[in-house]
Amino acid sequence: MKTMQKKLSNIFYVILGLPATAMGFGLSVQIAVLSWILRTKYGLNIEEIGIVWAAGPIAGILGQPIVGLISDGVWFWGGRRRPFIIIGGVLAAMAILALPNIGLISQTLGFESIMSVAITVALTLDLSINISFNPTRSIIADVTPDGPPRTKGYTWMQAISNFFGALAYLMAALFGNYVLIYVGVVIILLFSIIPLFFITEPRQLVQASGDTQLNNASATKTQWGELLKIYFAHAFSWLGIQTMFVYSFAFLEQRFNVDDEEYLGQIIGWMFFILNAVGSLFPIFLLEPLARKIGRVRTHYLSLLTMSLGYFLIAFYIRSPQAMYAVFILLSLGWAAVVSLPFAIMTEKVAKNKTGFFMGIFNLSVVLPQLVTSFVLGHYIEKAADKTLIYQIAAISLFVSALLWVLVKENQRNPS
Repeated sequence: MKTMQKKLSNIFYVILGLPATAMGFGLSVQIAVLSWILRTKYGLNIEEIGIVWAAGPIAGILGQPIVGLISDGVWFWGGRRRPFIIIGGVLAAMAILALPNIGLISQTLGFESIMSVAITVALTLDLSINISFNPTRSIIADVTPDGPPRTKGYTWMQAISNFFGALAYLMAALFGNYVLIYVGVVIILLFSIIPLFFITEPRQLVQASGDTQLNNASATKTQWGELLKIYFAHAFSWLGIQTMFVYSFAFLEQRFNVDDEEYLGQIIGWMFFILNAVGSLFPIFLLEPLARKIGRVRTHYLSLLTMSLGYFLIAFYIRSPQAMYAVFILLSLGWAAVVSLPFAIMTEKVAKNKTGFFMGIFNLSVVLPQLVTSFVLGHYIEKAADKTLIYQIAAISLFVSALLWVLVKENQRNPS
């Protein structure tokens, strides 16, 4: 084990966050490119795009818990999480490389339907990200003790991930989505492989509390009641956020009367650049210190309320792309919280030696809302004359999520 890991130095936290950053970058590319390329290059309608987006989450329902369960109990290539991070990273890079070549792949294989190839590529991409996201998050819990160090691990992870996610959307806005795709392939491969040479995984998973190390037999018992509250609360967050990610293009087309595909892609790029750029500052400079002071749960639901307010403002008051960008600054606080604090909260409510499995179960609170977004909401949004419905759904979902998070109990032993 290297000295920086023993001391939990800041550089170690940076390195520890890079594998998750690789998968986050892949997700950013998917968000920026998938709907846009299916709409503009292959002419799919809103409902068809929703179906393509549903392919990955369906795979993730089984993929994440299975990978988590396996990674809790195996050891090869020098780790329990490492093999899955490497495999998932390579597959994710290949799937992203296939995105602009869906038509060529379809022709080469002799398929008449673009949909079948698009679904296959989306399935491979999302399953690859799912395979790796679980271990990249679980490894943070494996090598950090409970309390503030754990919170720091996840907030720094998300700060770094948001920073690179912001770069992804900036590239999309300045240089176009095709440049983003090819840069993304390189970043995903580098960040999912090289950092693993600097992280030593423990052979035995133990429960840490401050300076006290306990063996597996006495590990903290899983708090099922609290977990269910967290799952339901987190699910409503993702119902609203995923609705924004998948269908914002339809809102923008109507609200700003945009029919230029390149301009539409630029607006989306700037929106999500701001979301991640500003969101990269919040975890370290606001969320972590605020969580130490008032607790992680309270910090989280207050952040969600600001996100709900932002969605409400977009739905009823925003009339220009510039105003949209301004509101996305507000949305970035909730986004930064959603993708960092719930992991720190959840991992302290489960047995240490089952972190990977419960991280996989936790993923259901993300993928099930994605399926609702694709199979249910897509149909109604397609039929709705007023696409403001997209952000109305998002506003209500985040508000409900905040109310449900109020019911989650703060860890009394170590609230920060």
